[in-house]
Amino acid sequence: MIGTCELCGRTEVRLTRHHLIPRTRHRNKRIRRRFSREELATRILWVCRPCHSQIHALIPEKELAERYHSREALLGHPGIHRFVDWIRDRPAGLKPRGRGRGRRR
Repeated sequence: MIGTCELCGRTEVRLTRHHLIPRTRHRNKRIRRRFSREELATRILWVCRPCHSQIHALIPEKELAERYHSREALLGHPGIHRFVDWIRDRPAGLKPRGRGRGRRR
């Protein structure tokens, strides 16, 4: 799907579906008590591949489910905020190279 990334706002980019509550965490008891089945299925952001990759490079899935389960929370993460500010003005076809500073190993 081609459209506008919900994180960086770049237009005319290929989008991927990011589950704000990772599917691997849907069976976790704490998560099931906190969110309804409908919320688990519908909390989705459409983001470009570089933003999607950066989210998963910086934040473990458990933390995504517990703390970063909204667009606003993701943008509040310092690493994501810094990346989004950087990539926002880059061309749509840009594919960031390798591991950048601030990424987890």
